[in-house]
Amino acid sequence: MGETIPGNIAIADYTYDLRDEQIAKYPLEPRDTSKLLFYNNGSLVEDVYSHLADYLPENCILVMNNTKVVEARVLFTKSTGSTIEIFCLEPAEGYHDITQAMMQKKSVLWKCMVGGAKKWKEEWLSKTITYNNQSISLQVRIAERLADSFIIEFSWGDETISFAEVLHHAGIIPLPPYLNRNTEEKDAETYQTVYAAHDGSVAAPTAGLHFTESLFEKLSAKNIIHHFVTLHVGAGTFKPVKAEVIADHEMHSEFIEVDKSFIAMMAIIDSPVYAVGTTSLRTLESLYWMGVKTIINPSIEMDDLTITQWEVYELKEQEISVNRAFKALLDKMEDWNANQLISKTQIIIAPGYTIRTIKGLLTNFHQPQSTLLLLVAALIGADWKKVYEYALTHNFRFLSYGDGCLLSK
Repeated sequence: MGETIPGNIAIADYTYDLRDEQIAKYPLEPRDTSKLLFYNNGSLVEDVYSHLADYLPENCILVMNNTKVVEARVLFTKSTGSTIEIFCLEPAEGYHDITQAMMQKKSVLWKCMVGGAKKWKEEWLSKTITYNNQSISLQVRIAERLADSFIIEFSWGDETISFAEVLHHAGIIPLPPYLNRNTEEKDAETYQTVYAAHDGSVAAPTAGLHFTESLFEKLSAKNIIHHFVTLHVGAGTFKPVKAEVIADHEMHSEFIEVDKSFIAMMAIIDSPVYAVGTTSLRTLESLYWMGVKTIINPSIEMDDLTITQWEVYELKEQEISVNRAFKALLDKMEDWNANQLISKTQIIIAPGYTIRTIKGLLTNFHQPQSTLLLLVAALIGADWKKVYEYALTHNFRFLSYGDGCLLSK
């Protein structure tokens, strides 16, 4: 069985005219007053997020990504007055996961993009940060030059302070480039979900930005419960598809951290599941295929669960059910005596792919010619054009700080 590899898809077929004034530069307050477009079997209903519970069945499950955006942009001023910008992407090789790397003391190696790299002649750059009323010297150097990035060594020489704390005091929240504005103090709160818990993302799982405590209460009243997974969103989420066909686009790889209790729940679930955001969906589908891989190879180790870009299109899944796949993964975690699954995924979901784990997707409106738009098309087919045309002509706000839609299969 398996999937049909969508390599010949022309990205030009997945575009639309998005004007700058339709891009939301700031979020609405309260968060749940954003518009919500409900799509079901071709029909469209316009409402607001505070009424989300009205469009979900009782006893359904929401799966949400509780990653936390880190202050990944760190600016250093040279003695000449010019600025070097370091954008932290992910830990260098050698760290088990993002959490371990974030908890490093004294020094750490990180894969970064560097703005102004040609002006960086010194071995070390430094800046002073204040932590608990103490002045700390943060120093950086280029440890290795890669083809499209750098390995940067961060050093602060204090064994009581973690790298996560260093970034919090030294860095800036990285807003999406299409906002075309500087980060403001309020963004530290508004570009973060109210349930963000685990440091590691350089971009917010934006579908979750609309949730408030009031909305959670309304969902709970209808016995709609939520569970968390963690996928640390990488800078590749903003990476435009420059290739003419999708086969020539390299999908970014992202870290997944999921508790054993969530795997156990998915192994027996019979309630409809709705993914809050494309990152939650990518996590669910990746976990499904990890389960398939454990069925195909019962002796597999956790390090071999990583999902590469096209791998799922080549696997022979023989109509393995969602429950069975997650049960196989749960059994392997029992064998490994592991309470948490930590892996990476590069999965690309595009038309031709069959989405297995969810009944619906809650998501924002995505950029033209993006892999996220391909994911939406994989879920609802050519009707993505109908959804986006309605949003464009009815004053919906687009992209990260914008409105959203609930897409039911």
